[in-house]
Amino acid sequence: MSDIKIGDKVRFLNSTGGGVVSRFKGKDQVLVEDEDGFEVPALIRECVVVSDREVQVHSSRRSPLPPTQPTQAPAPQPKKPQPQPEEEKVTETPEGERLNVYLAYLPIEPTKVMQDSGYETYFINDSNYYLFFNYMNRQNNSWISRYNGIVEPNTQIFLEEFGKDDLNSLERICVQLIAFKKGKPYSLKNTISVELHLDTVKFYKQHCFMENDFFDEDAMVYPIVRQDVPEKELLVSATELKEAMLQKVREDRHAPQTIVKKKASDSNVLEVDLHITELLDNTNGLSNADMLNYQLEKFHEILAQYAGNKGQKIVFIHGKGDGVLRKAIEKELKTRYKQHYYQDASFREYGFGATMVTIK
Repeated sequence: MSDIKIGDKVRFLNSTGGGVVSRFKGKDQVLVEDEDGFEVPALIRECVVVSDREVQVHSSRRSPLPPTQPTQAPAPQPKKPQPQPEEEKVTETPEGERLNVYLAYLPIEPTKVMQDSGYETYFINDSNYYLFFNYMNRQNNSWISRYNGIVEPNTQIFLEEFGKDDLNSLERICVQLIAFKKGKPYSLKNTISVELHLDTVKFYKQHCFMENDFFDEDAMVYPIVRQDVPEKELLVSATELKEAMLQKVREDRHAPQTIVKKKASDSNVLEVDLHITELLDNTNGLSNADMLNYQLEKFHEILAQYAGNKGQKIVFIHGKGDGVLRKAIEKELKTRYKQHYYQDASFREYGFGATMVTIK
């Protein structure tokens, strides 16, 4: 990435002219303000930072200055008022009357191994409003502003480039913003402050950068405001939530078993309901694979608990569903528990949704 910053004086490599960098446009362009106050778009790679003495700005409206001669200095001329740049017209859309704001993170070199790539941060304003915003990260008990400024309606701007060493500092971020329009009436929007807890582990996984509506490249896009509604603070990441649920699973192994019941019509037969809703009160943060593993762990625990009860009959209620749990149980019985006898439980009572195991 270039070291060019807003306020740097630059000259063009492939054409005459130069000026002062007034702002960035996209990820590879800047707008350079010449001596007449006009902004000229230029590619960053075609600009070079120079000192005050090296800058000579020539435009099509003025001839280049001739070499200086050791003559008497001319009388000072009154300065002409510089023309003010015209305010760009904003193209508005009906859906843009609601605020939709996002942060996006892109790998700089997505084709390389993710452990070696740096990243870029972009701010996306998908609305008809100008946004004055401040992008921050938390460090200890304080906040540090990483970027602040005004972004135009329906525009995305580059914020910064960072590397792997900066990821730990980005676990807690915050965006504050104020929405307004210029020169026209508008609906008042509340001042917004949104804190997010980023799962920085995802930055090491290429599949976490996905196709999106804002970039040609894959990106991780985090909503800040959707349809005027600020995102609620994520107190824990998905990884932390999953770990907490799995910890609960481990603790449940030592808790009294409540899922084993004696069959009402036959006290010698035990019933074990393996439906996930019977095993867990809350499955938030668990994938289908996590839930299946938990059901199988309960299956193993019950068989281990009654392994010494020869002749004990246990009906495992797994439901019909798409048959995933049923097939997984049958596989375990065929490989790990070959000594036990199993069969479909009573069709009249359970349909195809249960398997009866006899301890041998």
